Amino acid sequence: MPDVEFTNLFAVALIALLAPLLLGLAPRLRVPAVVLEIVAGIVVGPHGLGLVDVDLPLQIVSLLGLGFLLFLAGLEIDVHRLRGQVLRLAVLGYVVTLLLGGLVGFGFSAVGWVQSALLLAVTLSATSLGLVVPVLKDAGKAEGSVGQFTIAAASVADFAAVLLLSLVFSTEGGSAGERLVMIGLFALLVVVTGLVVTTAGRSQRLGGVLLRLQDTTAEIRVRAAVVLLVAFVALAEQFGLETILGAFLAGAVVGMVDRDATSHPRFRVKLEALGYGFLIPVFFVTSGLRLDLRGLLDDPAALVRVPLFLLALLAVRGVPAYLAVRTLGARATAATALLQATSLPFIVTATQIGVATGLMTPVTAAALVCAGLLSVLLFPAAALILLRQPAGDRSGRAAQQPPSRR
Repeated sequence: MPDVEFTNLFAVALIALLAPLLLGLAPRLRVPAVVLEIVAGIVVGPHGLGLVDVDLPLQIVSLLGLGFLLFLAGLEIDVHRLRGQVLRLAVLGYVVTLLLGGLVGFGFSAVGWVQSALLLAVTLSATSLGLVVPVLKDAGKAEGSVGQFTIAAASVADFAAVLLLSLVFSTEGGSAGERLVMIGLFALLVVVTGLVVTTAGRSQRLGGVLLRLQDTTAEIRVRAAVVLLVAFVALAEQFGLETILGAFLAGAVVGMVDRDATSHPRFRVKLEALGYGFLIPVFFVTSGLRLDLRGLLDDPAALVRVPLFLLALLAVRGVPAYLAVRTLGARATAATALLQATSLPFIVTATQIGVATGLMTPVTAAALVCAGLLSVLLFPAAALILLRQPAGDRSGRAAQQPPSRR
């Protein structure tokens, strides 16, 4: 066997286990597990106590976690919600987001805080759909007008942000024009694959085999989803694109072809168990290990970037929510703005690419991740307070669902 140690991977897996346990034992500590995982990584990492290093096994599992994170983000997108006025407002909102992000980026670039205004604009333009949906469900608003608009806006923002990051700031090299052609070819291949998978799924013979093997040790649906994920990631790499685009589109394809879950209700639960049970927490803890806060803590001027980036995130993603104020009402729109400004996983991903391409300094990356951590801590809690309002508000006119937990 190769000379490989798993001590660091064990330490990270232990942190991933203890983080949700701690939150479960202290229910009043309303902190998302992802925040605790990143903070724990910072504390025990090479820039903290120096107890854990990022070695080869940890890098590999972390990369798999990043792929699964983007895969599950793509799986969250419901293309059937994206239609009519909701889609128009979501697209217009993202255009406004990019314009505001560009202005903010140029402002920070003028004072020398960022090297690329566009990279900062894209970094601030996404929403953590996986954190937003549970908040909407807890408030019983997921199926109402607030939920439909927020989820649609977050879906458009996530897809566009991943696409722009892959197109303009790929670490794989090549010009933007070449990458645009490659994205077009890759998109065509994705569409063809989706049609093939959909057609194959309608086959009674193949459908019967899938049904028979789905809850056995074969776990055939899970294996098929993982094969699709790895295939899209490998193809994206071959096309010279960011692998996160392949992972995201793989999830979107699975979500589109897996509309009727009545015959396999546990399929998505199994995928989430594989991702959130091991791979994704390892990615977040490892991201904390790589985060160097010394530049921020040693320089008070650099530390000021954190609240300013947090305000920028709220402005860039929150202001476009007011395009729907006539439909949602003022209070619900404010809640939507807070939810849209909740972002962390994409910020972590974008800052890592920014540092790797030399377009972002480690200090700026650390400040952005800290701002993302604060957005996850503050914005959903404030939005939940606004959404838990007396009956009769305009945002509650659509059908309501009882609170549920994801």
